[in-house]
Amino acid sequence: MEDGNPSFTVDEALVAMGFGKFQLCVLAYAGMGWVAEAMEMMLLSFVGPAVQSLWNLSAREESLITSVVFAGMLVGAYSWGIVADKYGRRKGFIITAVVTFVAGFLSAFAPNYTWLIILRCFVGLGLGGGPVLASWYLEFIPAPSRGTWMVVFSSFWTVGTIFEASLAWLIMPSLGWRWLLAFSSVPTSLLLLFYRWTPESPRYLILQGRKAEALAILEKVAKMNKTQLPKGVLISEMETELEENKSLPTENTHLLKPGETGEAAPVSIIVPKSDKGSGFPLLTLLSPELIKRTLLLWVVFFGNAFAYYGVVLLTTELNNSQNNCYPTDTRLSHSSNDVNYRDVFIASFAEFPGLLISAAMVDRFGRKVSMSSMLFICCIFLLPLLTHQSPSLTTVLLFGARICISAAFTVVYIYAPEIYPTAVRTTGVGVGSSVGRIGGVLCPLVAVGLVHGCHQTIAVLLFEIVILVSGICVCLFPFETSGRELTDTISASKEPPSSSV
Repeated sequence: MEDGNPSFTVDEALVAMGFGKFQLCVLAYAGMGWVAEAMEMMLLSFVGPAVQSLWNLSAREESLITSVVFAGMLVGAYSWGIVADKYGRRKGFIITAVVTFVAGFLSAFAPNYTWLIILRCFVGLGLGGGPVLASWYLEFIPAPSRGTWMVVFSSFWTVGTIFEASLAWLIMPSLGWRWLLAFSSVPTSLLLLFYRWTPESPRYLILQGRKAEALAILEKVAKMNKTQLPKGVLISEMETELEENKSLPTENTHLLKPGETGEAAPVSIIVPKSDKGSGFPLLTLLSPELIKRTLLLWVVFFGNAFAYYGVVLLTTELNNSQNNCYPTDTRLSHSSNDVNYRDVFIASFAEFPGLLISAAMVDRFGRKVSMSSMLFICCIFLLPLLTHQSPSLTTVLLFGARICISAAFTVVYIYAPEIYPTAVRTTGVGVGSSVGRIGGVLCPLVAVGLVHGCHQTIAVLLFEIVILVSGICVCLFPFETSGRELTDTISASKEPPSSSV
């Protein structure tokens, strides 16, 4: 309230309008992107073995097909985050969609191994833009229901994994891997088809001083949701801070007054240059205000990715290794492609209970409790696997571990965008996701390699340590974000965000 004139922020407008038809449309679009990424990741389980036998590849050459995708994602997650923070969320995810679709579709026509490697690397580069879509969607959700609706968004990943496993089960035996690659690129093409109707994030617009455009989008939200905007004028978080600073008798007060009527001046006073995408954005993430949460988040992303892909791979690899390391299990050594597709299909359903658990906990108990408890329980599920267990018990334990790690991974993708200000949100999540990709690359090389070498105890102990350290880091996060407003500037994020709305 200034001079008797009412005002409101983007957060207050979203809370007043609630979650409605507009947000459902945004959810459908962002969710399709999440389905596309899950399918492109899941098909790696099927394409590698298929081309290995077709082109007589070595085990190292086969593993490189997966590694180059992760390498591309590592670069893409960091790069697209910077693009989205500097040029807007829409430009960030449309570029990634074009790269993913073109490279993914052309992969189906790869004439040889070299071209397949190159094209799959570009697919990974495009898939690295996933965090941009997540941040874009997050910025349209009212704070009180943000956790629940982010879990719903995460469920699209599970839908994508199950759909890809079903597609492979149907297509691979009859049509082969090229058709699987072609069909798997369809969801990404839908992102291009419906792009023209996607709105820019009003948070990004108002941070750039484009208040009229932000207000127009909020008015569209109100119209589609059949609600009303709060009375008054739209103001930015920076203007709110300036109004609060005006009442403080400090020597800086007179420096703020000349810029109060403009929108560009406050940005330069409150937000460092690196916040706006210039310079080296990584230095902003390592600034005194953000360094603690950044380093802790990197460890948690690494641990979650390492554990998630490890549990997925161990679901089949552990039993296969036991056939070689434990002669008593040789009767189980036979397998067929149909059985493999079926097992992967069934294992994918472990993520549904994880989604339900995270949905039930994330807003009720908070992000930190949800993540840490799931990580610690995951350790309990893996503990018996320090020694050899029967195949049935091994499957049950890994199924339970996958439920827990899926729930924890879901919540970390909710918490990560919430702890960063809008100015560097997609950069922060993108870099964190990149660190997670490193965990995805190292997992098969280190942990699964140990299992193949009949070192099951060491492999599982490595998982236990990584997951335990991740759980401890979650407990050390500086604050809880459940029900709190998102911040827009670095100065606002020095303290925990404003209280629940």
